[in-house]
Amino acid sequence: MSSMRAAYLLEPGQFELREVPCPVPGPDEALVRVARTGICGTDVHIFRGHYATEHLPLIPGHEFTGHIAELGGPVAGLEEGMACVVDMNIGCSRCYFCRRGETLNCPEKQQMGITVDGAFADCIIVPSRLVIPAPAKVPSNTLALTEPLACVVRSARKANVSFGQSAVVIGAGPIGNLHVQLLRTIGAVPIMVSDLSEDRVRMALEIGADFGSSDPESLHALVMKQTDGRGADLVIECVGDSELYETAQTLMRKGGHLAAFGLPGPDSKLTLPIVRTIAEENSLSGSVAGQGQDMHDALTLLAHGRICTSAFSGAEYALEHIQKAFDSIGDRPQDLKTQIVMN
Repeated sequence: MSSMRAAYLLEPGQFELREVPCPVPGPDEALVRVARTGICGTDVHIFRGHYATEHLPLIPGHEFTGHIAELGGPVAGLEEGMACVVDMNIGCSRCYFCRRGETLNCPEKQQMGITVDGAFADCIIVPSRLVIPAPAKVPSNTLALTEPLACVVRSARKANVSFGQSAVVIGAGPIGNLHVQLLRTIGAVPIMVSDLSEDRVRMALEIGADFGSSDPESLHALVMKQTDGRGADLVIECVGDSELYETAQTLMRKGGHLAAFGLPGPDSKLTLPIVRTIAEENSLSGSVAGQGQDMHDALTLLAHGRICTSAFSGAEYALEHIQKAFDSIGDRPQDLKTQIVMN
């Protein structure tokens, strides 16, 4: 394969499909032939010019799966032709943070599809150490959900989610839906979900939420009713709205936990009532992406059917129609996930 197609985002709002030489993997690299790549909320932020525009022109895309087309050298456990998923986070492997397994804090960190070219292309070169073999029996539209599910796994891990905890998920989009499913798998109960879209609330109820609301004015009353007036053990913000982070704190019980996941604008601030936080021993954790163990655990959950994926497979676009896929994404709230199919 001497050439390949790649969708370059030239500037906010403008893709260009190019025929470019197919890259050749170096000694510690693998060439992955991409099967499909999901459109992430981060991709939409980049497309709209709200994030990482300093790296344009760029091939976005980091939620991908495919097959190992070529290895630059022998790698234990990897063979050409294997189905795989890939950890998008590239650390230096030498610094303090990388040695602690905190690749996301590496000062030299690169992220596929965000700071370096990604997977809206027929092929992508990746560090072979980040390639994770996938079961051949799992379909590619499911494997392409590994990275977003890994983000949710990390969020739950950092929040120390456990069985019997009451939980509120603010935002029932793709990430909120996956949070609901993972919470139910872990054993959190009751699970309450909020979204302005009645369709998305309905979908969340169908896959595991116990209660849902599309009316922001009634959410507080719902949470208090289902927690005997205490508030929830855990509140997860999946939207990225400063006002909703304020709302989240009113839904927590004393000693509760706020999981900050939704990414607001770069200048947004979180107001934290310090005295109340100290006196009530409340806690907060932030998480932004899955890595390493999170990817492995997400793949295991998907491979064994613990996550319902049918609602994520409704919208597929060929690579040559990527512009249409991005232009229309805001008009398709019923589509929890849009995937770009390469072949």
